[in-house]
Amino acid sequence: MNKIYGFVSGAIMGALIGATLALLLTPYSGNDLRQQINDRAQYVQDEVKKASLERRLELEKQLSELRAPRRPGDTPS
Repeated sequence: MNKIYGFVSGAIMGALIGATLALLLTPYSGNDLRQQINDRAQYVQDEVKKASLERRLELEKQLSELRAPRRPGDTPS
């Protein structure tokens, strides 16, 4: 248990130190950096929504095919 706790606390501390150094050493101002982060986050959010919509449509199509009545001799696709 102590090994896991030590690893997790070390990982958290490393992430905090890395994030702090990245913010301090970045060549952008605070406003520019926030705007870039917001833009990238919005892009990722849009891509996730797009991918989830495409997957939902694909699954709905498969479901409607599975629910469709079958005639004798039909082979599943």
